[in-house]
Amino acid sequence: MSDIKYYSTNLKAEKVSFSEALLKGLAPDGGLYMPEQIPRFSKDEIASFSKKEYHEIAFFVLQKFLGETIPSTELAGMTKQAYNFDVPLEKVYDNKYVMRLDQGPTASFKDFAARMMGQLMQYFLKQEHRNMLILTATSGDTGSAMANAFYGLRNINIAVLFPENEVTPRQRKQMTTLHENVQILSLDGKFDDCQALVKQAFNDPELDYLNLSSANSINIGRLLPQSVYYIYAYSRLCDIEKGDEIVFSVPSGNFGDLMGGLLAMKMGLPVKKFVVSTNANDEVPVYFATGNYKTIVPSENCISSAMNVGHPSNMARIVALYGGIMNADGEILKKPDLEKMKEDMFATSVDDSITRETIKRVYDRHKVILEPHGAVGWEGLRQFMNCEKPTENQVCVSLETAHPAKFPEEVELATGIDPELPVSLSKLDDKEEQFDKLESGYENFKIYLKSKYGA
Repeated sequence: MSDIKYYSTNLKAEKVSFSEALLKGLAPDGGLYMPEQIPRFSKDEIASFSKKEYHEIAFFVLQKFLGETIPSTELAGMTKQAYNFDVPLEKVYDNKYVMRLDQGPTASFKDFAARMMGQLMQYFLKQEHRNMLILTATSGDTGSAMANAFYGLRNINIAVLFPENEVTPRQRKQMTTLHENVQILSLDGKFDDCQALVKQAFNDPELDYLNLSSANSINIGRLLPQSVYYIYAYSRLCDIEKGDEIVFSVPSGNFGDLMGGLLAMKMGLPVKKFVVSTNANDEVPVYFATGNYKTIVPSENCISSAMNVGHPSNMARIVALYGGIMNADGEILKKPDLEKMKEDMFATSVDDSITRETIKRVYDRHKVILEPHGAVGWEGLRQFMNCEKPTENQVCVSLETAHPAKFPEEVELATGIDPELPVSLSKLDDKEEQFDKLESGYENFKIYLKSKYGA
């Protein structure tokens, strides 16, 4: 099994191994790493997944990309340790399902990437006898998932930036109550401002001594594990021998989740369509409708807060997947095959009022509780079905990306139900918070990093 090389979407950096791409995070030319080849599943391999547990599918998929980089026994142990929680597929009606990706230790879909990524990074750092500082920006769930996944790891420190007015108290407390090797920073700004500081630090030669890397979905190590749950859902709901295809609706902010799904499709998973469901940050639906891509600055503040992204970093990867080139500022330097993109994806946006109506409607009709991000996904699926009118027996899966208890105010407002806390959230109020406040501007961030982690 030959090892796949990884190239930068800016096409100006050398190709690297998976371990180099994982530990670098961002390519030296500012681009995002992509696999040079996307491995393919055979029909028999896809059929075999129906008999495999989640962690076994994860091992199989990751080994396709990693080759012999990690011994099979060690990789299998990592996936078994990472995925020790359920992945419920909740039937809403007919063949329409909600996939609940909220059963992990931080009650967010980010756990799927974070837990695997932490183990992979720790493995390679131990091999190389070195330490690393992870910088990551979060619009909600990424920070808590990554902080929890990296908490206590010997070779890694992690610093997380969040927009102070755009995360819920529970999301914040999941990060700020950990301490030890975890440092949390609040910024008076937007998620895009946090992301910009992280990217600037990566490209600053004066900070090279910190051995920086990223745990955002700009890191290829985040994306590969996220392809697995699409494959898992197909294996439980569809039969490749019957020619079944599946529709996924993906609540989309920084578009890492969608990119993971697109990778699964390019590997041969029979996906009929991806529904790209955004909130009022509708730069991608507008691009699909008009052919003009324009970033939203500043991003719109919506109740589906983890999706408040005015320029998704992973659009550069999606554009690359369809033959184009996009720079970090969102300029399309080479046009992708937009018609093929629209053939594979249906893009729509959902505002806050419709999001709230959806939470109420789905509970009233089906007694299914959604939180704002899942509601955006479900409404996007409804719009897709009204527009493209698939057959009644079409299998459709909408992703629920966070536990409803993370957004109790909105859920109770719409349904009258105060969602029960999962174990992972039940003791947060008793823990002491600790975080630093940072003034905007890169120089302030740079000074902070130097003083905190040594000049």
